[in-house]
Amino acid sequence: MPCTAQVPIQATLIGLPTDVGASRLGAAMGPDALRVAQLAPALEKLGVQVSDLGNLSGPANPRGARDEQGLRNLAECLNWNQIAHDAVLQVLEQKRLPILLGGDHTLATGSISAVARHCRATGKQLRVLWLDAHSDCNTPESSPSGNLHGMPVSSLCGRGPVELASLSGATPALPASSFCQIGLRSVDESEKHMIRQLGLKVYDMRAIDELGMREVMRRALATLLGSGGDDMHLHLSFDVDFLDPDIAPGTGTPVRGGPTYREAQLCMEMIADTGCLGSLDIVELNPALDLRNQTAELVVELVQSLFGQSTLMKDSP
Repeated sequence: MPCTAQVPIQATLIGLPTDVGASRLGAAMGPDALRVAQLAPALEKLGVQVSDLGNLSGPANPRGARDEQGLRNLAECLNWNQIAHDAVLQVLEQKRLPILLGGDHTLATGSISAVARHCRATGKQLRVLWLDAHSDCNTPESSPSGNLHGMPVSSLCGRGPVELASLSGATPALPASSFCQIGLRSVDESEKHMIRQLGLKVYDMRAIDELGMREVMRRALATLLGSGGDDMHLHLSFDVDFLDPDIAPGTGTPVRGGPTYREAQLCMEMIADTGCLGSLDIVELNPALDLRNQTAELVVELVQSLFGQSTLMKDSP
């Protein structure tokens, strides 16, 4: 693979404790659940130099009704995404790797907008790997719920609410060709149309069943990274509902039939092998729905694999 990871990696944790974009309360407790599961010490064991900004402050969840656009809590979501944008951008400018601890998935609009702004300023090519049960490409017109955690992809591609779509300073923040989505298994009809319209690259669970996770990840990473050089920046947006709820019950929108423990580990190990990871979202962890914090502990294990932990050192093919 073309990238070379910084050694040692310097990472900064950014807690964004909010669930304003979601239907169910609880994702606001996600950042602290990950800390209870010892995320920072787990990374430090791998030689990662970790700092923690703590939990940043923002507006409370008003549990509002839909506005005239059919959206819930737009003002609060915009505020939180601006906070995410500013914090992620500052960490990137310090030449550190930002790890956004959500919170619901609307926060990816802010974090990826910041990464897109930074990549434009530094001449890097941004690619986004989206691990999720959902495509998150609804629009204000198509959303059945009005919840903004179902719109970050459409917003980043310039099709969502204008206030969110323009956060990066350019609309769209990045082209749809820069995305690859893996693990989808709950997609609205309107989202299927949007996927085709945008030309999003998607490997749903059927593709994983037919091809196997190794081949899906090989194709996904080849599509994203191609033959690019060291100017490549890979952003991973990791929604906990990507995982099968039998192993990860602690999320607000679980969908049966997701990746197994080992399939998820393989995803992370193959991303680690690229050396291209430049930023990370961990979102939709809901400890109110979890069992003894087992989902947070699983996520920490997966993040360890993402940062290079494996059973044996892998030889280059």
